[in-house]
Amino acid sequence: MIPICTVTLFITVLAIAALRKFAEQLGLIDRPSGRKQHIGSVPLIGGLSIFLGLSVGAICYGHFGHFSWMLLGTAAVMVFLGALDDRNDLSVRSRLVVQAAAILTMIATTGIYVHRLGHVLGIELELGWLGIPLTVIAVIGLLNAFNMMDGIDGLAGGLGLMSIGSILLFNSQVGDHAKPQGVVTIVTLLAVAILPFMLANLGMFGRKIFMGDAGSMVLGYLLAWTLIELSQGSQPTLSSSDVLWCVALPVFDTFAVMYRRMREGKSPFKPDRGHIHHILMRAGLGPRSTLVALLVLSGGLILLGHLMHRLGPGANFIVFGGMTVVYTITMARIWNMQTDRASLAAVRRAN
Repeated sequence: MIPICTVTLFITVLAIAALRKFAEQLGLIDRPSGRKQHIGSVPLIGGLSIFLGLSVGAICYGHFGHFSWMLLGTAAVMVFLGALDDRNDLSVRSRLVVQAAAILTMIATTGIYVHRLGHVLGIELELGWLGIPLTVIAVIGLLNAFNMMDGIDGLAGGLGLMSIGSILLFNSQVGDHAKPQGVVTIVTLLAVAILPFMLANLGMFGRKIFMGDAGSMVLGYLLAWTLIELSQGSQPTLSSSDVLWCVALPVFDTFAVMYRRMREGKSPFKPDRGHIHHILMRAGLGPRSTLVALLVLSGGLILLGHLMHRLGPGANFIVFGGMTVVYTITMARIWNMQTDRASLAAVRRAN
């Protein structure tokens, strides 16, 4: 794997350097606006660079089964969709239609989907055909969760690395003969490709770049299908509850934000500045401090899930569900407090 990882790293760095020069011509530039408060115009080429590095590395490796090649093929569709969205700002409906089509293609061609939840509270939960719409919702939910978390430098990439680390951690608990190496190799190469992007995104490697929807979308897509394959494939190495802990923070925050938006009578897909990273920064933390705090929180949740592994799926689902409710309520209250304070301060300034 070392030569393959080296190739992936080299191609990603080369892609970043090359695409920076053509970002303006490609229309992949993110400019400041009311919701986007970065300084200056920033190239949106991180996602394309990551996927180019991953793809070349995967082709050089070559030892993949049908599922892994289909995953890479449909992921390419996600990258193209994300790049179009970065350039033209597609409608929510257009994105959802293409995302659903890619997911259904994976299900139809591989036969893999969420068809069982495991032995929960003394009952073996088999979903049958209901697992197909659940899989569509779960994959769309996770890829958009990473898209929503891409709000400060390093966060989406950092959370992606944390999730990949958690997958490798859980997967290390079984013998080598039982591991589905295809998707494990893909996410390993994905982690290698993310590293140079992180350096560029944090301003440590030339001019700053952003991941863009092409990156956050494919990151969530690849992680979602990797978790499904590892928990639902012919040789599962993760339980359905382990899967949740691998992506706990993006899932928690997505539930919290969508719940708050719907309570306010807004579309759950309408963007705002109410994610946990926005809330922490409004509380006084700087961007880097917020990044570190959220990566530590994500790591803590993953370690908690690792400790909870021995309790079985039933207890795991209960704990995860309870923490989701607590997180959602807490974030909603903090958001309301910050909004009330901002309104009061505006009234005082007006008077």
